[in-house]
Amino acid sequence: MKILSIILLSNVVFLGQMQITHAAENVDTQARINAAKAATGDFLKRLGGTLKAEMKNNGAESAIKVCRDVAPEIASNISLKNGWQVTRVSSKPRNSMMGITDCWEQSVLADFEKRSAKGEDLKTMFHAEVVDEPAGKSLRFMKAIGTAPICLSCHGSSEEIAPAVQATINQLYPHDKATGYKVGQLRGAVSIKQPLK
Repeated sequence: MKILSIILLSNVVFLGQMQITHAAENVDTQARINAAKAATGDFLKRLGGTLKAEMKNNGAESAIKVCRDVAPEIASNISLKNGWQVTRVSSKPRNSMMGITDCWEQSVLADFEKRSAKGEDLKTMFHAEVVDEPAGKSLRFMKAIGTAPICLSCHGSSEEIAPAVQATINQLYPHDKATGYKVGQLRGAVSIKQPLK
């Protein structure tokens, strides 16, 4: 009877420890999600401010360089600061060398499209989950990027993109797919991968 009591007590202690560990993991995961939200907000604010200033001062043709040069630099700085992988992705990338989605990102973008079609606001839309991958577990986070009116100068229809802007896009991005958007459409997402130890 004593052995059975010890086994039962051991199981209760073990299950209690599992619950504490699970609760701690949930707190850590939520803290990581909050950090990813903050980093994404910072990224979009810095990129948006730089883009608007460049558009105002030098026009859309010059602003293309902001998305080409400044956005990856901001993402790289955030990545290095936090030990994460931060990128922008789209199902219709402008740069075929960057912004290509992996399977997880493709699935989340498809889900964002469905959620948007049901009326969910892209401004607050995100997805986060812990994913077990060959390299180990990671917290994967994506924040939707909607198409704002300012975006149409470079991402709108052929009627909305000025010929000089289109010529620059064609020169810099011969395999561009990132046009034809309308205001309010999902244009892509910020994607963050945080390795878990």
